[in-house]
Amino acid sequence: MTNLFLNIDLGMVDWARAQFALTAIYHWLFVPLTLGLAVIMGIMETCYYRTRDTFWKDAARFWQKLFGVNFAMGVATGIILEFEFGTNWSNYSWFVGDIFGAPLAIEGIVAFFMESTFVAVMFFGWKKVSPGFHLASTWLTGIGATMSAWWILVANSWMQYPVGCEFNPDTMRNEMTSFLDVAFSPVAVGKFFHTVTSAWIIGAIFVVAVSAYYLLKKREQRLAMASIKIGSIVGLAAALLTAFTGDSSAFQAAKTQPMKLAAMEALYEGGEDVPLTIVAAINPFAQPDYAKGEEPPLKIAVPNMLSFMATHDFHGFVPGINDIIKGGYKNAKGEIEPSLDEKIQRGQQAITALGNYRKLKSDVKADEMTAEQKASLDSYKKTLEENMPYFGYGYIRSADDIVPFIPINFWAFRIMVGLGVVFILFFLLTLFYSYKKDISTKRWLLWTAIALVPCAYIASESGWLVAEFGRQPWTIQDMLPTWAAVSDLGSHSVMITFFLFLILFTTMLVVEINIMKKQIKKGPEYEALEK
Repeated sequence: MTNLFLNIDLGMVDWARAQFALTAIYHWLFVPLTLGLAVIMGIMETCYYRTRDTFWKDAARFWQKLFGVNFAMGVATGIILEFEFGTNWSNYSWFVGDIFGAPLAIEGIVAFFMESTFVAVMFFGWKKVSPGFHLASTWLTGIGATMSAWWILVANSWMQYPVGCEFNPDTMRNEMTSFLDVAFSPVAVGKFFHTVTSAWIIGAIFVVAVSAYYLLKKREQRLAMASIKIGSIVGLAAALLTAFTGDSSAFQAAKTQPMKLAAMEALYEGGEDVPLTIVAAINPFAQPDYAKGEEPPLKIAVPNMLSFMATHDFHGFVPGINDIIKGGYKNAKGEIEPSLDEKIQRGQQAITALGNYRKLKSDVKADEMTAEQKASLDSYKKTLEENMPYFGYGYIRSADDIVPFIPINFWAFRIMVGLGVVFILFFLLTLFYSYKKDISTKRWLLWTAIALVPCAYIASESGWLVAEFGRQPWTIQDMLPTWAAVSDLGSHSVMITFFLFLILFTTMLVVEINIMKKQIKKGPEYEALEK
């Protein structure tokens, strides 16, 4: 198995990554709107339950229709995404399937069945169940969708910060030792809250934008005004929470993935009192020469702020890219960080020990082993255990392999944060004008709301670019690089399915947009008119 890792077609690696990225990006176009609309429609139906004003019922039903269209598309792309682990990343699936599969199984058995069950009651049960039960179904649909996100993000976070596991050389698999460590690691908790609150922003902006369209068309005035107020409150709360949880995520990244943080900041040489870069002239299309250690040109920064974000100490030490390569500094655990060369050497020792262990086990039956052979077996196993934290480094060839593509991380992070600030200001304005002024007369603000819909998706996708590009080259941090994780396939087979999926997903997106546009133009159906 170890030899197989080293003879993988690199073209296959590129196409497998491209296909997975394509599927994930399309899938994430649907998921955040599902999570965000779930909150909005839940609040509106709660208003109906409390007031028995049929306006709120009609408003909730309108947003539920848009939720339903988006929900169906998200399910379709999500299923394909999970199948790709087995088809394109079989080495990865074998190596960690016992751990990675657990949260995904729970997501499918518990969370998905929960949301799919209650979504049927939500859509078809208005006249069949009591208002209280229907309200509970609406909220449980949203909770089920959020629980799905929780377990998927647990799986993703484990790849970023593998805990609660132990490698078994007899089965060549990582096996779970603590489900709680996997499910509630600090990285998983932080990623969940940051991701979900950012999804609420997309739902809120979408609701405000649709309402702005109605005000520009001078129709559905009451629905538009009520939706803008609720959407703005949810959006502002979500934007502030996203900023707070983003700070927490940066703190965790500094401890568990310092190279990701260094790439996000284009920080080549670290130290104490490190400033936070606001902007710098980083070429977006070329990897900079980080080895020179020169600061990026035209850099504007806030003094000491990166030290505070990374260590919660304005004078804290933050390693740069070259520091991580050279080692010799105290890491977050208070231990002296080994150099890259040391990690590579220890990783190779782990791989060699594993090969020797496996060979001896296959050549000699356990009951026929001599005392000397048993001692050798124990020695190989001990060497493997001692060096297992650096197992993945045994496949690293040079420093360039472990440095992510800096421009993507640097600019995606700034796009995400910059748009986050814009969203906070936008929701403050919409709240002010909807409660204190007549927002329907502020056409510039209404058009801004519509323009911010694609910006919300750009910010969300940028966050995922940072999360995933920032941990390259690792499929599992420090444990398994991408080229050791793919299936033993020809690149042409993945290339063909890449373009098939591109056509399929693009068609699905176009269909969804057209259905959504028709529903929005049609507007809500009022119960009084139905009677």
